[in-house]
Amino acid sequence: MRLTAQQIANIRAIVAELAGDDAIVRLFGSRLDDTAKGGDVDLLVEVPHAVEAPAPLAARIAGRVSRALDGRKVDVVLAAPNLLSLPIHEAARRQGVAL
Repeated sequence: MRLTAQQIANIRAIVAELAGDDAIVRLFGSRLDDTAKGGDVDLLVEVPHAVEAPAPLAARIAGRVSRALDGRKVDVVLAAPNLLSLPIHEAARRQGVAL
């Protein structure tokens, strides 16, 4: 996994602040490959309660995490009981590592 302990702590804190302490965040995608270089940070944020405005929430999380990672591109996939589950959600759950 190509994230430092401090970066992981920052991501967890941001997600907890914006999505709630009960949110689970998983890293998936190219950042899991220790031999790769570059790449964006792909996060699956799973919230156990309904989310009224999912797009703004995902955008706020991505923006805050990007700033915490010195401008690195961040993609956030949001999962909640009231949101449609897509193949990307299942792939991220299967491949992802909880932070």
